[in-house]
Amino acid sequence: MTTIRSYKKHIENLDQQFLWHPFTQMKEWMGEPPLIITEGRGSFLKDINGKWYLDGVSSLWVSVHGHRKKEIDLAIKEQIDKISHSTLLGLTHPPAALLAEKLVKLINLSLLPRHSSLTRVFYSDNGSTAVEIALKMAFQYWQHKGIKSKKTFLSLDNAYHGDTLGAVSVGGIDIFHQTFSPLLFKTYRAPSPYCYRCKFGKSSPSCKFFCLQKMESIMQKHHKSLAALIIEPIVQGAAGIIVAPPGYLKGIRRLCSKYNILMIADEVATGFGRTGKMFACEHENIMPDILCLAKGITGGYLPLAATITSKQIYDAFLGAFRELKTFFHGHTYTGNQLACAAAIANIGLFKKEKTLNSLQGKIKFLKKELDNIKELRRVGDVRQRGFMAGIELVKNKKTKEPYPIEDKMGWKVCCKAREHGVIIRPLGNVIVIMPPLSISNQELKSLVRITAEAVREITG
Repeated sequence: MTTIRSYKKHIENLDQQFLWHPFTQMKEWMGEPPLIITEGRGSFLKDINGKWYLDGVSSLWVSVHGHRKKEIDLAIKEQIDKISHSTLLGLTHPPAALLAEKLVKLINLSLLPRHSSLTRVFYSDNGSTAVEIALKMAFQYWQHKGIKSKKTFLSLDNAYHGDTLGAVSVGGIDIFHQTFSPLLFKTYRAPSPYCYRCKFGKSSPSCKFFCLQKMESIMQKHHKSLAALIIEPIVQGAAGIIVAPPGYLKGIRRLCSKYNILMIADEVATGFGRTGKMFACEHENIMPDILCLAKGITGGYLPLAATITSKQIYDAFLGAFRELKTFFHGHTYTGNQLACAAAIANIGLFKKEKTLNSLQGKIKFLKKELDNIKELRRVGDVRQRGFMAGIELVKNKKTKEPYPIEDKMGWKVCCKAREHGVIIRPLGNVIVIMPPLSISNQELKSLVRITAEAVREITG
């Protein structure tokens, strides 16, 4: 016991002496002992003291089939015995090629292509880089097509597409992005479909997609300069699980086609079953021009991302070397063998275990459990699409008055849930629930019950 205690203290000291954590006020972090995770299994994480916690946010929205999934473990181990990494610059390798084929087939099977389909896969390391690549591809595409005026982008209020500068430029969450505004390129913003807090004071469906009408006004005025629109389809994740009303996404696709603007679907968070279908675009049977994937692509095992484009976009980059049509972009670990091997195994498990079929009953079960939380006096709204759910806390339910940011109500609720064995994270006043797709109904019940208890204890 003394050995475990001393080792724990050693790790705490190293953490506080050397680490800088993401999205964390380190002054506050230094004042509390950290939760040190040493093991994972299924839907659970174990800390250094041996206590197990339900992983209520899939280790930041990435775990699909749970931790220590035998098939993915084995795929990575087998690949290590061959080679762990070689570059895709001037070379290729089996895992990258095999995964690219699987992704293209999976996407086009899921999204039912009509006039075009997605056929080319460009790998990178994370969601931000997948978006950066999409933005650069869209810009360069129009340059090659001779339409030099198309140089900027349209995104949504409350959008989050990552933390690199291009991704931040098309983001719309001030608390994350305002500091960097002098570094960003100009973009246009359309209203978010945040129905609970509609900035126009309207209600869906009687509003007849008033926010889309506002978007069309922007497109009418600026379509000659717009290279692409980028959107998180169906669910704006980091904004607090804002769920678009039915028909909104199809309306986006229609407007992009009407005004000759490329559509980029950022499915970094929503892809690989998270909304109840393999890809969120599938809910409204639309095909984007560029698709960004990451997070769940490896089942939560290793960093990997993919930006997938249509043949039309790919063909615009073809030419003699002297024409300089090459897409001059790449990353050291692009298409890493271990990550690709994990992704291949992850995709295989969807078919082997009929993951999406078994998920449908769990989604209904989760909705039933969440309905109980709606009645709590400090809960203003509960939003859910598939296995993405957000519980918005309010100071006054009738007026929708939010808690002041300094009250840290979301954090307090999540800390209380942790005491009871559940790990969840807030987005401001919104408590996010996003468990692994493999979670059982019994585990789901515990997750929601403990979250509800934490809300009651903290909000009174």
